[in-house]
Amino acid sequence: MSGLSLEGSCHCGAVRFAVASHTPVPYQLCYCSICRKTSGGGGYAINLGARMDSLSIEGAEHLGVFRAEIHDEDGACRLSSAERNFCTRCGCHLWLYDPTWPELVHPLASVIDTPLPEAPARTHIMLDFKPDWIPLQAAPQDRTFARYPDASLEDWHRAHGLWAE
Repeated sequence: MSGLSLEGSCHCGAVRFAVASHTPVPYQLCYCSICRKTSGGGGYAINLGARMDSLSIEGAEHLGVFRAEIHDEDGACRLSSAERNFCTRCGCHLWLYDPTWPELVHPLASVIDTPLPEAPARTHIMLDFKPDWIPLQAAPQDRTFARYPDASLEDWHRAHGLWAE
């Protein structure tokens, strides 16, 4: 299995998982309302990238899936294709899977038990949705985006020499 092997778990321990990641650096902070409200902590969520074909799960019977409603600026409402997987015992959000990109799964850095590399810079995204009470703690080397960043997880890791073989 190529990439860095990551192990994670929910708060109560009912769900444990392992996954291989080429993009294991927790650098991208998302301030959208869905990430903030389903993941809590700090006013943002940090998702990593991993290979879906490497995901192994213990306690899968304790998993639930949440698909958020997205309200567009024109007032239309649609169901997100993203599936947020969580533990039905403790409510811990574990990873996001979107069938639009079936080869990927996005575990939350906050549930990874394996030590993660430190980010040399961070990317703050979806700032159009950040409430005023959340301070933006962007360092001079950080990048900020009103919505989506201009680089994918893979692009960022490769550009910083952090792609895990």
